[in-house]
Amino acid sequence: MIDTLSTKQDDLFTQRVIDWYYQHGRKSLPWQQQKTPYRVWVSETMLQQTQVATVIPYYQRFMARFTDVEQLAQAQQDEVLHYWTGLGYYARARNLHKAAQVIVTQHQGNFPEQQQALEALPGIGRSTAGAIRSLAMQQPAAILDGNVKRVLARYLAVAGWPGQSATLKALWSASEQLTAQASDVAAYNQAMMDLGSMICKRSKPLCQQCPIAADCLAYQQQQISDYPGKKPKKQLPTRTTQFLILRRGKQILLEQRPSTGLWGGLWNFPNTEDAASDWLAANHYNSEQILELPPFRHTFSHFHLQIQPLLIDIDSDTSNNVNEHQQRWVDIHDPGELGLPQPAVKLLQQLQQLN
Repeated sequence: MIDTLSTKQDDLFTQRVIDWYYQHGRKSLPWQQQKTPYRVWVSETMLQQTQVATVIPYYQRFMARFTDVEQLAQAQQDEVLHYWTGLGYYARARNLHKAAQVIVTQHQGNFPEQQQALEALPGIGRSTAGAIRSLAMQQPAAILDGNVKRVLARYLAVAGWPGQSATLKALWSASEQLTAQASDVAAYNQAMMDLGSMICKRSKPLCQQCPIAADCLAYQQQQISDYPGKKPKKQLPTRTTQFLILRRGKQILLEQRPSTGLWGGLWNFPNTEDAASDWLAANHYNSEQILELPPFRHTFSHFHLQIQPLLIDIDSDTSNNVNEHQQRWVDIHDPGELGLPQPAVKLLQQLQQLN
């Protein structure tokens, strides 16, 4: 474990990692250019549970529209969610927007430099705060994203799933002790993330190219696949719902989800677990035709959602029964700058081909 390492070993570890970074690490990612706390914050938020290659185009579009924290704070949530559509885990976007407003109203548009003050902002946890402080402010702050957890768990043979409190505590202790010895904390933290992403991969790690393999306990013991410990498996339950695609000519009806909960704040097709005819009657719509589209499954972290889309052509004389604050008719080919969940995007693409 980490308490068996000497300060000399810590120094060797951090210097080897930093030297590797200067030779092989990534230095041309969009958020590494013109580093500011805002740019680092947005990138770290997008990179939570999302791969770098996926994030890059989203990040570039997002930053082109919301160039600084003031622009993000002044934007409407609908537009922020629109630029997030496809990235998933939409609470990240809602918290990004809320935190921007707090930074502008309570901190005069400046990111607080203290760890505790950063963690007090919506959506900013311990590791994200550490990344902002170390990468953008050159402060000696530790990070522990998924890549760093994997490197440290293998190097020190830290047993257990990192989601368990004892394992997480041990990894944080290791990260803080090692970070404290880094001669260049920004380079070290970036190196640890790159090392986990490029070398110390989940499967088929490139141990022969690793700068710290000689002292890696998992490598020495030939137990690399045992670290980090796996999350206990459990059977995901399946829920079912119907997406009601109300169509009038070239328009479809969307409604906004509640601000919290599943797909909070996003615009989606009305959905119901009851009979579609009951929903139509309750909302005073007359249907001309109901067509079942192919069902499909969408998986969340904690359950599967089995979706049955129903394409419903309605009478034009019942098509204005909408609550303008929560529902709106939009053009199938140009729904506007609305945040949409991925299943709605998929169905909308199908409808565009039909129309």
